[in-house]
Amino acid sequence: MSRIGKLPIKVPGGVKVAIESDSNGQFIRVEGPKGKLERRINSSVSVKLDGDTIYVSRSADSRPVRALHGLTRALIANMVQGVSNGFKRELIVTGVGYKVEESGKGLTLHLGYSHPIDFPLPEGITAKVERQKEIKVILEGYDKELLGLTAAKIRAFRPPEPYKGKGIRYSDEVIIRKAGKAAAK
Repeated sequence: MSRIGKLPIKVPGGVKVAIESDSNGQFIRVEGPKGKLERRINSSVSVKLDGDTIYVSRSADSRPVRALHGLTRALIANMVQGVSNGFKRELIVTGVGYKVEESGKGLTLHLGYSHPIDFPLPEGITAKVERQKEIKVILEGYDKELLGLTAAKIRAFRPPEPYKGKGIRYSDEVIIRKAGKAAAK
């Protein structure tokens, strides 16, 4: 039995869950104070709502179905947590002359290129820029998958380099620094 898949999912107050069945499998809708998410469930995994608890079970014991069991449970748990509490991802921008500004429903990034980069934020994602010692971009949203994809796209504009540590990195990312050239004697 999958250690992750067999765990029940508690639905907090204020969150509505609807499970529909059709010929292609099941469809789950989760609605809460932060937003609304929906996802199609693979036909080899079944989802049952019992009161305020969601149970995920599988139809077979083959390796791919066991993997889908845990994956489905994790995706549904992320949906429930997202619409009730939301998710947050922090990016740190390091580099001389690098700056990030909020502009309408997006970000304007000055990252050492000859032009600024205008990045429109997808629906459901908000950004806040904090400037202390370093520039910190805080992305928030209720869809964990979309939030991670947005953070990865922003990071890809200027990934951190190992010599000076310049670039955009996640707040929990560790950059292993390399030594530069040794001075010739």
